[in-house]
Amino acid sequence: MRIAFYAPLKSPDHPVPSGDRRVGRLLMQALEHAGHEVALASSLRTYEPDGNPARQRELRDAGHAEAQALIAGWRKRSAPPDLWFTYHVYYKAPDWIGPEVSRALGIPYVIAEGSFAPKRAGGAWAIGHEAAGAAIRAAALVLCPTREDMECVRPLAAPAAKVEWLPPFLDPLPYQSAARDRAAHRQNLSVRHGLDSSVPWIVVVAMMRPGDKVASFRMLAATLGRMTDIPWQVVIAGDGSARNEVESSFAAALPGRACFLGEQSSAELAEVYAACDVCLWPAVNEAYGMAMLEAQAAGVPVVSRLVRGVPDVVCDGVTGLLAAAGDDDDFVRVARELLVHADKRVTFGQAAAQFVGVERSLSSAASRLRTALDELKRGDRQVVAGRA
Repeated sequence: MRIAFYAPLKSPDHPVPSGDRRVGRLLMQALEHAGHEVALASSLRTYEPDGNPARQRELRDAGHAEAQALIAGWRKRSAPPDLWFTYHVYYKAPDWIGPEVSRALGIPYVIAEGSFAPKRAGGAWAIGHEAAGAAIRAAALVLCPTREDMECVRPLAAPAAKVEWLPPFLDPLPYQSAARDRAAHRQNLSVRHGLDSSVPWIVVVAMMRPGDKVASFRMLAATLGRMTDIPWQVVIAGDGSARNEVESSFAAALPGRACFLGEQSSAELAEVYAACDVCLWPAVNEAYGMAMLEAQAAGVPVVSRLVRGVPDVVCDGVTGLLAAAGDDDDFVRVARELLVHADKRVTFGQAAAQFVGVERSLSSAASRLRTALDELKRGDRQVVAGRA
């Protein structure tokens, strides 16, 4: 099928590094692996972070104008898309384009990672909230990365529509390759940054921006501050506007224990993961956490918490350990358990690499997408946007 792809939050063609953009590009790759022809339909960003109704109306109008231009262009050509595929729809970044184009062209409308928060009704983002709900109701298929999202989406979906689980995934090959040269990567990192290769290394990969990311870094620093009686060093990759704040919090609480690498390329990150022993991340209000999936792909076990979509990324007791939500003592306990017991790190790390390589790979996602979209193509559950 010819698929028109769109990401209203962050377009995948933008050069600035972002987890959302990375997932968008992975979805496009998976669709291509599934045998489809994929083209980015629009780069219009509808993100409105401040709850400004006037700005939301402006974005709505821009979306309608973009939709009409696309419709007119495709009607002049002989090969319009067979399906519209939108990634990441929520109240701050609704899809004003896809449902309108799909209705006009009579093609199925599909959403990957659509979320709906009833508490936003009537609030500052009421316009975006209503649009996100309308988009979900218009979809023939909604693909959810977490089981939590599925529970919120199901009540909104059209009766003939389908809500399916498409768990987070990645291409494991770069991480598997890096893991095979773990000793060399560990030696290089040790020499470049003065790290003690005889102690466990904790890897953290995250953007350093205000809000939930800074809150996670603060919780991480507090957790590590309660484990200074055992040997470890923390290797942190990432950058952002809050970097000074993050570095200061670690310098004050954990002098000499933290190494900041700054922004790293994808290839460099694979080597960093492979060189380390444990991935430790509190995941404050995190949807699911791609960095934790990357760590596991490189054979590194994860310590996190039972919050939101984290259990869809980390298999508790198999590929890592998840602390109870809201229990700081339990988080310290499970982190200490893996830092102290090297044999558990090895066992969990091997299981993590196997888990990602088989169940969370690009090829596994392509297979799921192929099955779901083939069903739409056959018309078994086809719901053309706006017509249940």
